[in-house]
Amino acid sequence: MMFYRSYQSYCHRLQHDMYFLTSTSRLNEQVVDKIVLQLNRVYPQILTNEEAEKFRNPKASLHTRLSDLLKHLQKKGDRHCQEFYRALQINAEQLFNDLPSRKILSPVFFLACFSVAAGLALFWYCCNSETQVIGRARRILGFSPIIIGGHVRNICMLYLEDMSRN
Repeated sequence: MMFYRSYQSYCHRLQHDMYFLTSTSRLNEQVVDKIVLQLNRVYPQILTNEEAEKFRNPKASLHTRLSDLLKHLQKKGDRHCQEFYRALQINAEQLFNDLPSRKILSPVFFLACFSVAAGLALFWYCCNSETQVIGRARRILGFSPIIIGGHVRNICMLYLEDMSRN
């Protein structure tokens, strides 16, 4: 996941997440105020006092204030958008974890999973008997701690051992 995000700017991510963030009842007024105050007090270079007052104005609807805040941060640049994400994570961690931009799978992760699945299917197809498949799969998994995590490798090895008993 990190591979994909490292090439994506925070402004682009914010644009991608804007609809999700501004949709009904995702963020309540208190959380938005906390984010604005954090951006103003902790990072006064991100939001000035006048800008913070504008985005905390109770006369405007929450949707309008939040939309204006996100557009304002995008205009100011990547560092400002990054600080918004940091403030969002601190003040609404669950929402931060549910952001669409955080749900995008890395192309490398997809290719790795596809390669493992294709490789196992090829071995299964090419081998004459089940014992040959299990033996070859054990050899592959035995030499693959770099490719897949040790925990996943151990689960696969236990599964193969169970298959060979049956």
